[in-house]
Amino acid sequence: MNDDLRWLERHTAHAPPVLRERVMHYAGGDADGELPAHLADAGVRALASVENHPGDRSAALDLLAADALVTLALLAQAQADPSRLHAFAGSMLRSATSAP
Repeated sequence: MNDDLRWLERHTAHAPPVLRERVMHYAGGDADGELPAHLADAGVRALASVENHPGDRSAALDLLAADALVTLALLAQAQADPSRLHAFAGSMLRSATSAP
C-alpha cells in the first residue's frame, strides 16, 4: 500500500462506509503526481458523474463524494504546502468549471 492510499484511508476512517467506498472508487489506485492534484481530479470526476444524473436523489452519494474529495484535496495541499493553498484552490475551481 502506498503512502497516498494510507493517507486517504486514515483521513476517511470515520466516514460512513458507503461514502468511504465511493470516495475510494473515484480516488483509488495509484496517484499520478501529487496527492492534492489527484484528489482534486477525482473530485471533478465525481462531480461530472453528478452532472450526468437525471436530477433525482440517485446522485446524492456521488455529490457527497465530490464534496469529500475536494475537502480532502484542500487538506492534503494545506499539509503539503500551506503557502500554495490559495493558488491550488483557485486552480481547482477553474478545473471544475472548465471540465466538459
